[in-house]
Amino acid sequence: MGAESNESLDLLSVFLTGIPGLEVQHGWLSIPFFFLYIVAIVGNSLIMAAVKVDPVLHEPMYLFLSMLAVTEVGVSVSTLPTVMGILWFDARRVDFDGCLAQMFFIHTFSCMESGVLLAMSYDRFVAIYNPLRYTAILTLPRIICMGLSITLKSVALMAPLPVLLKQLPYCHTNILSHSYCLHSDLIQLPCADTKLNSILGLAIVLSTFGLDSLLIVVSYVLILYTVLGIASGEGRWKALNTCVSHISAVLVYYVPMIGVSVMHRVAKHASPVVHTLMSSIYLFVPPVLNPIIYSVKTQPIRQGIATMFSCKRGFL
Repeated sequence: MGAESNESLDLLSVFLTGIPGLEVQHGWLSIPFFFLYIVAIVGNSLIMAAVKVDPVLHEPMYLFLSMLAVTEVGVSVSTLPTVMGILWFDARRVDFDGCLAQMFFIHTFSCMESGVLLAMSYDRFVAIYNPLRYTAILTLPRIICMGLSITLKSVALMAPLPVLLKQLPYCHTNILSHSYCLHSDLIQLPCADTKLNSILGLAIVLSTFGLDSLLIVVSYVLILYTVLGIASGEGRWKALNTCVSHISAVLVYYVPMIGVSVMHRVAKHASPVVHTLMSSIYLFVPPVLNPIIYSVKTQPIRQGIATMFSCKRGFL
């Protein structure tokens, strides 16, 4: 019986959904989607390269920014094969193991992104609360340990999800509602009790995104309290101005996530196109906007990218 179950699981495939009602326009829609991927991957890769090659950017704030760029490239690369495969080739069928792998990487990189945003809020708090000891507190070994901790935590939390899904029986048409594999979609497919999967998924959400967002709010309450204690108005403005890019990144990340969650609960009967677009915004907007926000707002990043290109031209 177990051998038959494993054999049927090995042959199992899932079918992804493109943009419902707009299948005829998939060819045209592939152009803006591909452009968004290019902007996300190239923009974040430029930030990583600039931080690596420019010694001026070897500071805690920019090291955390390069970590954020890594997670956003990871999210983009994780969704790219299936999204563009559907839009270009109408390739909707995905091997079950491949679907589980994509789910794992999407959720792991998303969890890492949330953790990095929390680390960046701690970085801003230290920079404003104790600027004289900023580099002494956030040393390179500590930053590396924070990055490794975020990575290991994300992998450890997400690893049980595909393992548990792999053990369940599947006995009906396996159609997902997105162009990529998400845990919330996959737990709808088994013809068995998925209560454990649902509880684990909720626990992961609360212990990562929920806790991280709460701690980010607490850190900014402390930052605001510290800023209000600064005597000069110019000093207060300069302190707050260093947080603008990070606040924008937090809003760009959490607002679409909250919007998707609200849509799933409040507007269950809305058009499938609306749900698909909201989910796409959640995964596409942060990787696209964050490199633009930091490049526009942060002068050292602009200078680092410009220096990197000028060095390459000089070398050629």
